[in-house]
Parts: sequence; C-alpha cells; structure tokens
Amino acid sequence: MDAGGALDLILAGDASLFAIVRLSLIVSLSATLLAAVVGMPLGALVGLTSFPGRHAVVVLLNGLMGLPPVVVGLAVFLLLSRSGPLGDLGLLFTPAAMVVAQTVLIAPIIAALSRQVIEDLWAEYRDELTAMEVGPLARVKALLWDARFSLVTILLAGFGRAAAEVGAVMIVGGNIDGFTRVMTTTIALETSKGNLSLAVGLGIVLISLTMAINALAWGIRRWSECHAG
Repeated sequence: MDAGGALDLILAGDASLFAIVRLSLIVSLSATLLAAVVGMPLGALVGLTSFPGRHAVVVLLNGLMGLPPVVVGLAVFLLLSRSGPLGDLGLLFTPAAMVVAQTVLIAPIIAALSRQVIEDLWAEYRDELTAMEVGPLARVKALLWDARFSLVTILLAGFGRAAAEVGAVMIVGGNIDGFTRVMTTTIALETSKGNLSLAVGLGIVLISLTMAINALAWGIRRWSECHAG
C-alpha cells in the first residue's frame, strides 16, 4: 500500500517530493565540488612530497575518513552558532551550512583516496618525471590528469557518501520544511510521523541514485581499463 502510494508520488511528479530531491542534489553536488577542490590537491601534495611528519598526516587523513557525521554536525554547529567564531555569517540552519558540513565530512575521504592513487602513479612514473626535470606543481597536474578516471570514481564515492548523510545535515540544517529538508532527513521525519508514502518514495529515489552512482563508477572504471589497454 505504501509502495503503491510512493510510486504514485514519483510518477505524478509530486512537487514537494521533487523539491526535496532537488535540494538534496544541490547540497551534495556543491559539497562534492568543494571537497574536490580542497581534497584532491591536498592528497596529491601529500602523495608526492616528503616532509617531516608525513606519515602522521597520512594516518590522520585515513582516520578522518571515518569521521562520525553527528560529531561533524556538532563541530560545524558550534562554529556557525551565534556565539561561535563564524556566527556573524548567519549560515546556521541554511543550505550553506549543510554544504559546509558535508564538505568537512567527505573532503578527508577524497583527499585520502586521491593520495593513494597519486602516490601509486608517482611510484610508477617517478624516474620519467625526474629525468624530464618536471617541477612539483607540474607533477601534480600531470598525475592528476593521468589519474582522472580513478579520481572521477572517487568523486562519485564522495557524492554518494554526502547524499546518504543524515546526522550532520539535520544538526546544522534544522530540517526546516521547504528550506533545509533533504531526502535523508525527510525520510527519518516522515517515518516517525507515519507518512510512509513520502518516506518510501524518497527512499526509492535515494536508492535509485545510489545504484546509478555505483553503476556509473563501475562503468568509468571499466572504460578506463579498456582505454588503458
């Protein structure tokens, strides 16, 4: 019964359902883009350079991949609250705050995975790039480009992680109807209210997005392997 009502909402193009989906995609895509801008160059630099404490930085990046979302949400809440250091920006309980929380959550994932990919490529091409006297910045650019297919897969993984997140965005966004309510927080709320049609409908959309992301990542990986071959 609920599944039928959920499909009716999707097929009828329910405005409230698709507004929630649209906001979810905007927030998660924005967070993924920001996390990529920060995480990929950071991961490449750590993977390519040697400096005191490098191993500690690698361990830290790997450890931050498992950050608890509610802790991230709490930290961002404290930063953006009226009494916090960034309270004057007025970002708390806005989509921007949700983007910040998701960025903090997935940036370490993108950085750590990028570091591993770039470090493996550096081990493979070190002699050639050194013989060509390629500078550090040019090395980063060259290896990022060579690893572009793997990096796209990493970005898709980061986006999937962001889209499925509930704890942090609920804390900093407030789950405000029509303003900061995304798929995961709506599913949690509507399930508690007994409005299972909307919850199941959003669940179907979320699962479909997750499967599509996984399929796209798999397809890119296979295409890159065939292209390399």
